[in-house]
Amino acid sequence: MEVKELESKLRALVDGLKTEFQSVRGGRPSPIMVENIMVEVYGQNMPVKALGSISIVPPKEIDISVWDKSSVNAVAKAIENSNLKVTANTEGNLIRINMPSLTDERKKEFEKTVKKMTEEVKIRIRGMRDEINREIKAAEDGGALSEDMAFRKKEEVQKVVDKINKDIETVLENKIQDIMI
Repeated sequence: MEVKELESKLRALVDGLKTEFQSVRGGRPSPIMVENIMVEVYGQNMPVKALGSISIVPPKEIDISVWDKSSVNAVAKAIENSNLKVTANTEGNLIRINMPSLTDERKKEFEKTVKKMTEEVKIRIRGMRDEINREIKAAEDGGALSEDMAFRKKEEVQKVVDKINKDIETVLENKIQDIMI
């Protein structure tokens, strides 16, 4: 695996972490909080995003405009039964969800969750770094790389990993700030 290839894979991990963070509630509502909640309708399970359009009404409201009026109650019930712990108010085809302000206890809980997600990504990064370092060592032992080249390659890999870890810390700090709002 080349260093550029490693960097692109690590960037994908960072992007995946950002996407995962969007599902964790912060101080502001996000469509991602509700779009993947599964609703039993038409004899099958479907995500909310397949049943209506989701919009945000600042500062703390999520509106879902359900396309089929017969599935409004099923969507509202699924949202109320989700881990969001919110009440869904229906008005015709529209479902309004008022997001209550987060308590300090809940904020700390979400902070722990995002730190755990971050640590899992860092573990995967270390695994990828170790894998490429083993490849470099094998190439050095096989005579394909000199000792100096192997050392330089390992240094390059570590620089990339350090840069990605710094980016991850920045993403984590931003999410924690978002949660603490």
